Amino acid sequence: MLKIKEFNKIIVANWKLNGSNDFLEAYFEKLALKDIDSDICGIICPPITYFQNCYSKLNSLYLGAQDCSKFKDGAYTGEISASMLRENNCIFCIVGHSERRQVFKENNEDIKIKAAQLLDEKIVPIICIGETLEQKKMHKTHEVLKEQVINSLPPNSSKESVVIAYEPIWAIGTGITPTLEEINNIHKYLKKDIKEIEEYKLLYGGSVNPKNASDIMSLENVDGVLVGGSSLKADQFSEILKA
Repeated sequence: MLKIKEFNKIIVANWKLNGSNDFLEAYFEKLALKDIDSDICGIICPPITYFQNCYSKLNSLYLGAQDCSKFKDGAYTGEISASMLRENNCIFCIVGHSERRQVFKENNEDIKIKAAQLLDEKIVPIICIGETLEQKKMHKTHEVLKEQVINSLPPNSSKESVVIAYEPIWAIGTGITPTLEEINNIHKYLKKDIKEIEEYKLLYGGSVNPKNASDIMSLENVDGVLVGGSSLKADQFSEILKA
């Protein structure tokens, strides 16, 4: 398993349901990787159909998946197991993204099982947590995040093997970003007040772009970013990797 503690920052591109072979060719021609510090862990998470094409072009970046099955094998049409991801050079895998939780109704137990499967295959799970706007307005952010953390972490997780990504659901794809103080305070709470994830790598996700990435990653308690829309533009993701 990759030693994630050796990296200063972790920067993840989540392409979601986007891409084509032509897109990949143009993207990696434009992606500038020359000036990226060696202690930056850059990860591209494309749709799985583009794994091999993407892997051949990554250079110093790592390949990640956007999700995996909670099943190891069997009669589960359309599912992709953690072992299949590993056989396709996958090093990281996002689990529990808000879209999986909300659209596909995945719960913490589903995410825990998936993360455990990934760890068994020496793949680093990136476990996503985050509150809705309604929960935020009801001042339940800390309560919701702690419950998600405790119930999504598999027993064999550790700071060397699991990454946590905080994504306020109300900020994803909306262009709305919490203030830097809010982001740092939430990450401080996660890192200092939830003993289960003390010293874990913590990422921020939610409308990250080249204009705010540097300020976000300069915060004391933020160890990187999970990037959505801006990761689909090679020039913008290049800027974030260098931020």
